[in-house]
Amino acid sequence: MAIEVGSIVEGTVSGITNFGAFVELPEGKVGLIHISEVADEYVSDVKDFLKEKDKVKVKVLNIDDKGKIGLSIKRLQPKKQPEGGKPAGSRPQQRSSGDGDAQPAFHRNTGFSSQAGGNGNFRRSTPRPVSASFEDKLSKFMKDSDELQRDSSRRTDSKRGGRGGRRR
Repeated sequence: MAIEVGSIVEGTVSGITNFGAFVELPEGKVGLIHISEVADEYVSDVKDFLKEKDKVKVKVLNIDDKGKIGLSIKRLQPKKQPEGGKPAGSRPQQRSSGDGDAQPAFHRNTGFSSQAGGNGNFRRSTPRPVSASFEDKLSKFMKDSDELQRDSSRRTDSKRGGRGGRRR
């Protein structure tokens, strides 16, 4: 059986590093499962998921021109669905007011409702507040930053004995 991109093969973990695990494949070839491809969750240490001499089923992601083989265990696992059976990131498009009338959902980040007007333009459901100019925002940020820096310096200096203190 030739090893091709997209194929699923079984191999044996031959070595574990801090960036992934090496897997011996059929025909004496070796591939790498990068740490990001070990599991469908955050992996801080590959050793928490794999041990040397473990038999693993992997998907071949890529084979570069030097013959290096990229593998994945994560892509063989079915996608987890949150409770409720809806795909992750999906939101209801309509909400009910309880009397049977569906109302357009309000999009939090844009301030627009999802129901288009007659001409295809989105209506703003609430007016957006007038914001300060960039220069005003920058000025406020700089003032706040200077105050924080000053407070931090005072705390640090008091622990060291203050400025100009006697040194031994």
